[in-house]
Amino acid sequence: MKIIMNEWISSIMNSDERLSMPIMTYPGLKLAGKSIMDVITDGENQFSCIYELAKKYPSSAAMTIMDLSVEAEAFGSQIRYSAGEVPSVVGSIVYDEDSARNLKIPQIGSGRTGAYLKAAELGARNIADRPTFGGQIGPFSLACRLYDMTEIMVALFDDPETVHAVLEKATSFLVSYARAYKDAGANGIIMAEPAAGLLSPDQCTEFSSVYVKKIVDAVQNDNFIVILHNCGNTLKLVSSMLSTGAVGFHFGNAVNMEDILPQIPSDRLAFGNIDPARLFKNGTSEQVRQKTKELLEATSHYRNFVISSGCDIPPGTPIENIEAFFETVASFNKAKRNC
Repeated sequence: MKIIMNEWISSIMNSDERLSMPIMTYPGLKLAGKSIMDVITDGENQFSCIYELAKKYPSSAAMTIMDLSVEAEAFGSQIRYSAGEVPSVVGSIVYDEDSARNLKIPQIGSGRTGAYLKAAELGARNIADRPTFGGQIGPFSLACRLYDMTEIMVALFDDPETVHAVLEKATSFLVSYARAYKDAGANGIIMAEPAAGLLSPDQCTEFSSVYVKKIVDAVQNDNFIVILHNCGNTLKLVSSMLSTGAVGFHFGNAVNMEDILPQIPSDRLAFGNIDPARLFKNGTSEQVRQKTKELLEATSHYRNFVISSGCDIPPGTPIENIEAFFETVASFNKAKRNC
């Protein structure tokens, strides 16, 4: 059964219950009997985690891993792999105007992009009761990984033309990657743009939102949506984020959702923001329950809000904490029904 995303959005906003959609794939490792290396290199293995999580938990959507190294690796960046850690980018491949000009836009399917597309394809084909989202990095965050975070922050002032040159190439690739997710049958993408949280509002618009909008304009329609994720301090960046035209916005635990939600129009979705590391991974089940309940109560009058983690829930997170989150949401909804 094909999922119409406009109808999915309406079902959330018209629901009398609070829905949930934590950003998680790694918690499925134990359920599927897989390792980190298994799922970041093989689409079928990654899908097995997605599928096991979808069978076990009533999340509003399934999703591929939020891996911020995949696209940089396709461009040629060196990646550090570890059995117990998520992959990360090592060094930079852009450092001046010449290296930016010589940067080659990779083909879709290069590196590990094919594995992630396969995971999304299998998810969309086999999980019929909810949307499947592909995970994709945002243009400024990709540029930061190609350029080096410290160097690019200096270049924003000293050499903005070179930064824009990198962003144009990054965006061209990301448009093609988003279209590939769409062609694979995914219902949308969750675009991770955390580095934009370091920017001023004007910089966020110039170096991030303008480019995100190009991706949104290229792929978003009734059947495929973009959810823009930024886990930085986005309190003053919401207006810039809204200018991208994305229909959903996912916030990290660096902000208070009570400060964010009044800025989100009622026809856009907002997601957030239980701390994935301090609470989900390293907290107790009781702490997860308490914080989840507090956030549900504080945001109860926002019908466009979906409770979530503040970012990707990391490997090694106790299943008991995941279950505490979903049980608290269920208990909250039951209490509302009985009022």
